[in-house]
Amino acid sequence: QVQLVESGGGLVQAGGSLRLSCAASGGTFSTYDMGWFRQAPGKEREAVAAVSRSGGFTYYAESVKGRFTISRDNAKNTVYLQMNSLKPEDTAVYYCAAKRAFTGFMLVPGDYDYWGQGTQVTVSS
Repeated sequence: QVQLVESGGGLVQAGGSLRLSCAASGGTFSTYDMGWFRQAPGKEREAVAAVSRSGGFTYYAESVKGRFTISRDNAKNTVYLQMNSLKPEDTAVYYCAAKRAFTGFMLVPGDYDYWGQGTQVTVSS
């Protein structure tokens, strides 16, 4: 089993930045695609970004493209989400997730097998 623990969330003003981290354990990190997803109250969970197992391919939701950057450090079993130019509509619980490489689609939440507990990101106007 894979365990994922997010950190780095918090309260930030619009236009500010945060970096989320997700530490993985219990599996072979380099065999998993990793993704960040978010869920705001009353809304469905949506994809934010994903990165392939070696970090060579990245995928972004249109709403965050150009503002957020996903990356991974396989030596540290960690995936990151750098969030810049934050907007109030980015407010949500952000979840880290893992799926086996070459299974499913990168930005489909239901295709991911393992999930972290989430970290709250609140952006004030």
